[in-house]
Amino acid sequence: MRNLFYCLLVLCFCSCSSVDKVDTIIHHAVIYTVDSSFSVAEAMAVKDGKIIAIGKNDDILKKYSAKENIDAQGKAVYPGFIDAHAHFVGYGKGLFEAKLYNCQSWDQVLYNLSDFTKSADTSKWIIGRGWDQNKFPGKQYPTNELLNKRYPNIPILLTRIDGHAAIANAKALELAGIQPNQTLTGGVIETKNGKLTGLLIDNAVDLITSKIPAPSKKDYEQWLTRAEMNCFEQGLTTITDCGLMYNDVELIDALQKEGKLSMKLYVMLSDDKANYERYLSKGPYKTDKLFVKGIKVYADGALGSRGACLLHPYNDKPNWTGFLLSNPNHFDSLASVLVKTGFQMCTHAIGDSANRAILNIYNKYLQGHNDKRWRIEHAQVVNENDFDLFGRASIVPSVQPTHATSDMYWAAERLGNDRIKTAYAYKQLLQQNGWLPLGTDFPVEDISPFKTFFAAVVRKDGKGFPANGFQTENALTRQQAIRGMTIWAARADFLEKETGSLEIGKKADFIILDRDLMKADENELLGTKVKATYVDGKKVHGN
Repeated sequence: MRNLFYCLLVLCFCSCSSVDKVDTIIHHAVIYTVDSSFSVAEAMAVKDGKIIAIGKNDDILKKYSAKENIDAQGKAVYPGFIDAHAHFVGYGKGLFEAKLYNCQSWDQVLYNLSDFTKSADTSKWIIGRGWDQNKFPGKQYPTNELLNKRYPNIPILLTRIDGHAAIANAKALELAGIQPNQTLTGGVIETKNGKLTGLLIDNAVDLITSKIPAPSKKDYEQWLTRAEMNCFEQGLTTITDCGLMYNDVELIDALQKEGKLSMKLYVMLSDDKANYERYLSKGPYKTDKLFVKGIKVYADGALGSRGACLLHPYNDKPNWTGFLLSNPNHFDSLASVLVKTGFQMCTHAIGDSANRAILNIYNKYLQGHNDKRWRIEHAQVVNENDFDLFGRASIVPSVQPTHATSDMYWAAERLGNDRIKTAYAYKQLLQQNGWLPLGTDFPVEDISPFKTFFAAVVRKDGKGFPANGFQTENALTRQQAIRGMTIWAARADFLEKETGSLEIGKKADFIILDRDLMKADENELLGTKVKATYVDGKKVHGN
């Protein structure tokens, strides 16, 4: 009898000890792993912030016990979304500035500004962003005449939605020392009848922003904690921030190390001498949440402000082709330096002339297939003869699908019926390397990855326009879009071994959705909500 008791005790001990303890188990889910075969699992075990097992419900539940058991009740689970091109710091800053998005007239811009100043500190600069003259009657640029009358003693800078143009009042122009008929490379200071209109395009905007007082660490903490909360709510767990100064990076790094900022960031440094002096000799910088490896360069401006550099004149502005923001020698010499480093060259190129110029320089130094992953940001208008320049040198086109559905209302006016056919050509770009990272460019566009998915797959905007989709021959499949928002975005940031898919050994960055993007009717996609967001196995959003 005693021997039987001991046998049962041993069996019980062996049975109990064979169950491994983990931190979290999520089960009875539809888990899209986004691995190489896009396999689907039912359950997943997480320990110390990483995935240690994934598979069938019975297998995971029998082998593991957890402090936190999540019954997903059949809900879809995806890797945390990665935005391959955004402006996280700029977005956070903008949450505390005058919001001018979706204004249908300059009068509405002024109304929003007036409303903002009621609670703003008017002893300092007043900053706003989001206006778009393409939404105004007549689609003409405004002037600063009314700003000067209403705010004669407060410097004001109101930036266009894409950041490539702005209206400054007379006080701001005075502080920056800007004079009528002043000229500069890569920018326009508009003068009419011998007077400044306040309109500044591309590099001219920098003359004003350089005079705005630097923010404090407290400002950064306020901006970025609010920004990450909004991003986590949308299922974003990693953001590629395109174009920061070294002091931005240092403040982000400090906030992350102090446990005040959880968002993971891949950073592209701005094309600036101070950044090169700080980083090039030391090489890329990496922590568990921060990776500084990219260099953000601007070839041209935006199509909406007619700063994009085109091979032939704008369809709606004869004799005007836009311009490059720097002398071509600058891009060439920078490429010759960066190709010898571990840094990734990432160049903003919108127009077909800008894309061709940068593609040719990249091909000159990359010399065939490689793993440098140099990127063209936007790759918006590409000449039909230049697509193969991407694949020939493994150049990564980094695109933002909602740009297509925002610009489609007026893009053909700028480009004409022939040139528009090879604009926003995401499927053609995907074919070059077999992978394509997707982003939003927020705050230029909405931060929602669901709008990215919808625009990529359905090629319509939030209003369901156009009924048959915009240039649907360049739509992506649902699987391609998910990859573009997860593993391909991770690969574009050299993070594919850590995140971007739900596989053993990778970080437990995942989201639970209230509907399945792979199965939901297209009319339901934009209504998708994130039930929970996890970063390194810890819940950062959800009840």
